[in-house]
Amino acid sequence: MDRTTEGWLCGFLGVLIFSGSLPATRIAVSGFDPLFLTLARATIAGLLGAALLIALRQKQPDREDYVPLAIVSLGVVVGFPLLTAFALQHITAAHSIVLIGLLPLTTAMFGVFRSGERPRAAFWAFSGLGGSLVAGYALAHGGSASLVGDSLMLGAILLCGLGYAEGAKLSRKLGGWQVISWALVLSLPLTAGGTLLAFPASWSGVAMPAWLALGYVSLFSMLIGFVFWYRGLALGGIAGVGQLQLLQPFFGLTLSAMLLHESVGWPMIAVTTAVILCVAGAKRFAKPGEVKLRIS
Repeated sequence: MDRTTEGWLCGFLGVLIFSGSLPATRIAVSGFDPLFLTLARATIAGLLGAALLIALRQKQPDREDYVPLAIVSLGVVVGFPLLTAFALQHITAAHSIVLIGLLPLTTAMFGVFRSGERPRAAFWAFSGLGGSLVAGYALAHGGSASLVGDSLMLGAILLCGLGYAEGAKLSRKLGGWQVISWALVLSLPLTAGGTLLAFPASWSGVAMPAWLALGYVSLFSMLIGFVFWYRGLALGGIAGVGQLQLLQPFFGLTLSAMLLHESVGWPMIAVTTAVILCVAGAKRFAKPGEVKLRIS
């Protein structure tokens, strides 16, 4: 298998893993408090990330790397998991996945902002259309949606996009999987201490599906998915492999229907498809530069 093919395969596996995050979180919050879930998943992944860094003898980041790592931690280690966990107490996983269709666009927009590029007018046209479609869907389905849940999801998407963009930039220096591992380790004092403080008084109400979901979001969503994702970007190229992220809503909707028996009607599928097309168009006109990541 050549390097490009391996990159596409790794990227596909990363997207597939991330697609299970929201349905798994929906299951997990049925047994765990959202705050405890967020802290516990980050703590488990942080301990594994620390072990990985030690085992592979990775050098510590330079002093100037800690602020970007803190931004990555805020975005993908704490912010996105916490806000989505709270959001999924108000909305279904399937509804949240419609909003997740904006994540590739927000990532691209933060990337443009951080790199100082000047996208063409078509980029902003696609961006505005995609945002209008999502907002229109949320307003049209006010009976089944939730203003609180949608607001939390949009906040989560913004933080995650910022964390992805900052992590991609830092990966040029540290390497892909090293960035998420160091971000998890940097958050570990806060997440581990918070986990102890938020420890449930009793586990009697936690069913096995919630335990399995906690294991999934801790091992796969927080760590293993990033290992595949960043390696895929490194081997296959960001511009090419990054497009695979647009498949995430399709996979997520399928998993929500299969695992949670949630209704996925044609309007939701139509909006998700339209948003994906808008994101693809926007990214095409954003003129992203190719970035080679260290893959050691």
